[in-house]
Amino acid sequence: MAVDTDVAGAALAEATYGAAAGERDVVYFTVGTGVGVGVLSGGRLVHGILHPEFGHLRVRRFPGDDFPGICPYHGDCLEGLSSGPAIRARTGRSAEALSPDDPAWAAVADALAEAVTAAVLLLAPAKVVLGGGVMKQRHLFPRLRQGVLDKLGGYLPHPRIVEGIEAYIVPPGLGDDAGIVGAFELARRARTLT
Repeated sequence: MAVDTDVAGAALAEATYGAAAGERDVVYFTVGTGVGVGVLSGGRLVHGILHPEFGHLRVRRFPGDDFPGICPYHGDCLEGLSSGPAIRARTGRSAEALSPDDPAWAAVADALAEAVTAAVLLLAPAKVVLGGGVMKQRHLFPRLRQGVLDKLGGYLPHPRIVEGIEAYIVPPGLGDDAGIVGAFELARRARTLT
């Protein structure tokens, strides 16, 4: 038996079988009803006294954005600005119902780019994977990638980032199955340790 968070399982699954297969340093964001992050470093899931709570990271606000956010603890943290419920509170519509050119996407993409940039600077992952219901809006990926490049401002000129950003920040290869595949992988690994 193994116990971990759903997003840690998804990170493990994507690094084992999915979009980050073979990588040992991976950050997986799930952006849906909330924002969660799973981190693999050196092939191991990262935990401290708790699991990472990157979704509550305070991010710099998009210029001119006065949406207060919806997080009951922080208001305008990453989850409070970019989760599915935040998008609904901001616009009155679900992420799926918004057109790709809706102005709300600029603030959402910017908040996510802030968080991904922070993860890249702090953890230097080999791959960043973003899944969850909000990220099914594939038009977010080009904005997010460009936002990360802009926020890095030429710093970290690694070829994977500068020349291969489309292959560096990616959707999950396992789609909606990443969490359940991760649960099975956690159990498989726990079994091989006994």
